[in-house]
Amino acid sequence: MGLQPDIEQVIARSWEATKSVPGFLGENEARFLALAATSVPAHGVIVEIGSFKGRSTVMLAKLAAHYGLGPVISIDPHTHNLSEKTADSSALPSTHEEFLHSLREAGIEEQVEVHREYSGEVSRNWDRPIRLLWIDGDHSYNGAKEDFVNFLPHLSPKGIVAFHDALNNFPGPIQVFVESVLRADKFGPVGFVQSIAWAQFRPNDSSGFAAQRRNLERKASRLIPFVKRNTELRGLTKVLYKLNRSRVPRTLLPAAELHHLLNT
Repeated sequence: MGLQPDIEQVIARSWEATKSVPGFLGENEARFLALAATSVPAHGVIVEIGSFKGRSTVMLAKLAAHYGLGPVISIDPHTHNLSEKTADSSALPSTHEEFLHSLREAGIEEQVEVHREYSGEVSRNWDRPIRLLWIDGDHSYNGAKEDFVNFLPHLSPKGIVAFHDALNNFPGPIQVFVESVLRADKFGPVGFVQSIAWAQFRPNDSSGFAAQRRNLERKASRLIPFVKRNTELRGLTKVLYKLNRSRVPRTLLPAAELHHLLNT
């Protein structure tokens, strides 16, 4: 399928509705999600694990509504703020009402299927194909791995899996991406956009992308020793982490180039 001729205008309008929503998604990250959701030649719904106050939900739902991509599936118990490092997340206020407010303000309530549950609960009875699997929930290693393992069987061939905060100091997203994606022979094009790590699921023709995966794996894997302890980085350790992170390419491809890559 061809690149949507009005994609630039639709992304710009969607970002205008998104940028005032509280959250941690950058503009280039939002743009990437929009291009990924609309460019992949895969069937299925958009699944978002971890919605917080609805920043990425609004962006994705605006695009999905315009292009008729079906509902955005939002999975989040809304029990805590993932940016807080605390042993007692239940003590933090719920984000559910603010999330619903964001949907109402953007006018996309009907475009979002809300599951106020943990992803493991939703995955037990999941039976729909997925075109874009957006993982932005529990950033621990076990949490990110569980989200990936539970929903990967439903990712359509040539669909995309993307992890948020893979280039931030969290142990889960980068480790799962390196170990289960870059070191696996099931994925084609791979890359980073700001802190997003992404890959296209290509179980039948991944071999042509092996060199690219290995090259990116060598650079990205150097970050794992720094984030494994899930503690604040300080001093020389922080400097070394940033130095290694700077060597990971994370530029957003132009829309036409990304579309061609995903449809080759």
